[in-house]
Amino acid sequence: MVKEHPTAWYAEVRAIAFDVQGTCADFYQPVLRAGSAINQNKGLAINWAEVAAEWRALYRATLNEVIDGKRPWIRVDQIYGEALDTLLERRGLDALLTEQDRDDLNAVWTKLDPWPDAVEGLSRLRRRFVTTTLSNAGMAAVVAVVKHAQLPFDAILTAELARSYKPAPAVYQLAVNYLNYSPHQILMVACHKYDLTAAKTFGMRTAFVARPLEFGPDARPDIASESWLDCCVDSFSSLADEVGAV
Repeated sequence: MVKEHPTAWYAEVRAIAFDVQGTCADFYQPVLRAGSAINQNKGLAINWAEVAAEWRALYRATLNEVIDGKRPWIRVDQIYGEALDTLLERRGLDALLTEQDRDDLNAVWTKLDPWPDAVEGLSRLRRRFVTTTLSNAGMAAVVAVVKHAQLPFDAILTAELARSYKPAPAVYQLAVNYLNYSPHQILMVACHKYDLTAAKTFGMRTAFVARPLEFGPDARPDIASESWLDCCVDSFSSLADEVGAV
C-alpha cells in the first residue's frame, strides 16, 4: 500500500461510493442500439439520440417530484416506463411500439456498457478501499448492471433502500449505515455535479469523473473542474493514480 502524506485529501478515506448510470456505465449507446433495432424491424426513422435525451430528462423530473414530496415513491424501472410512455405519446409514436417493444427498451437500463476504464480502475481502487455502488437505480437493476458489465464492487447500495433519490441526504446516509464509516471517511464518485454537491454538503469527500460522451458525441455536458471538489479526473484509472491505488 502506498503511504500518503498525512495531509493528503484522501488520507482518511476508507470507502468509495460510486454513482452507476453515466459514471460507471454508458447508457447512451445501449439505448441507441435498442432503438436502431426497432427502426430496422419496423421500417421507422426515429431519432433515438433525441429520444434518449428526452427520456433521461423526464426520468430526472419524476425523481425530483418524489424528492420534493409531490408524488409517492416509486421504483426507477416504473419511472423509466412512465417516461417512455409519455415521450412516445408526445412524439406521436405510441401506436408504433408494442408493449414488448417498450419492455425491451426499458430492459436496456439493466444492460449498460462499462466505460473502457471502469473495470480496471475499479479493480485497483477495490484493492485499497471498500467499494460500493450508490445509485438512484433500483437494487435489481444495479445488480443486473454490475453483473452484465462485470464491475468489481464489494457492496451494492441503491436509493431504493432509502425509498428516496439522490440528492436527498437519506441516500448518502445509506453508505454510512451499511459500511459503518463516517461521512468524511467515504469518497463519493460521480460524473454529475448535483450528486457531488449533495455528497459534500452531507460531509463526504468528492471526486468528479468527466464523462464527455454520457449523452452522446453531440452533447456538451459540464465536465469542467471545480475548486470545491476534492478531485477532478477523466477516468477511474486516473482516480486510482490520484489516491495511490495500484
